[in-house]
Amino acid sequence: MIRLLLIFLVLIANAPIVSAQKKVVRMGIAGMTHDHVHQILRNLNPDGVEVVGFAEPNKELAMRHLKNYKLPQSLWYPSLEALIKAQNPEAICDFRSIKQHLETVQICAPRKIHVMVEKPLARNMADANEMITLAKSNGIELITNYETTWYVSNHKLFEMVNSDNAIGEIRKVVIHDGHKGPVEIGCSKEFLSWLTDPDMNGGGAIIDFGCYGADLMTWLMLGERPISVTAVTQTNKPEVYPKVDDEATIVVQYAKAQAIIQASWNWPYDRKDMEVYGQSGALFADKKPEVLVKRQNSQEVIEAKELSGNMSDAFTYFAAVIRKEIDPSMQPGSLEINKVAMEILDAAVQSSKTGKTIFLK
Repeated sequence: MIRLLLIFLVLIANAPIVSAQKKVVRMGIAGMTHDHVHQILRNLNPDGVEVVGFAEPNKELAMRHLKNYKLPQSLWYPSLEALIKAQNPEAICDFRSIKQHLETVQICAPRKIHVMVEKPLARNMADANEMITLAKSNGIELITNYETTWYVSNHKLFEMVNSDNAIGEIRKVVIHDGHKGPVEIGCSKEFLSWLTDPDMNGGGAIIDFGCYGADLMTWLMLGERPISVTAVTQTNKPEVYPKVDDEATIVVQYAKAQAIIQASWNWPYDRKDMEVYGQSGALFADKKPEVLVKRQNSQEVIEAKELSGNMSDAFTYFAAVIRKEIDPSMQPGSLEINKVAMEILDAAVQSSKTGKTIFLK
């Protein structure tokens, strides 16, 4: 008996310590017209997340997507209000038009439901300001999801610039984003119906891809507001995009630095890359897990390590923010960064329409 008791005590002493189970965040999806919704359809329940339903008024579209991914039709709800009433989610991810981001926050914020929207935060500064006010006054998290947030190369570049002082102060940043065009790459008709509508999207390539540069530059500059913004847009394919621009160049001027954001639906290939020029060298980053460093007479490639578990994807990250495991402040998706990014975008649209440089007050 004593021997058995000793064995039992040894087993207990050597047993692994089991931590408290991570709280799973109940998450609803608003809309299915944005083609980025396939990110969550492919992996319905990322780490720390339980998707409780999809709110989509176009039932045919919803049924088609659910069937394609072999998901139960019971996940469908005809409206965001119906989803919230039935499932009482803690969070909503918005996959509707940019214009509808405001409506999502108007519905969710008073109910204390956290919101993550696809990029950009809003179609203009007026909408953004109202969304920010609603989020802060109701104490909810409001996150903007940029694909470039999850590139390990961008995080390594940020560290080299702002922690390691690898190239001195930033002097010029050139950011390229885009592809051949949403029609040319085969975006869905539901996505195109609002992506190419200046009211629903806020613009064409200038919004769709200019937002990446505005966000990344603001993050690199630690939230600094620029002095001025100048933008030029044009439509090279009016037969395809009669209502919006398909080409945009945005020049963002700071006290000691300048950003050139090249957003296009005319690139011959997909690209999301940037060049950061400092006082003593330059850094180049794209989707590859590395940063290229160039100096006067040398160059080297620095490996970029994988991001931590909670940074593995947008939904896991959002859940960790809600659980207070991550402080989103000054991150690429944060309100602080995206308020300034929206100021840049809004000024760029104004500049492109008036032909004038817009000075930020």
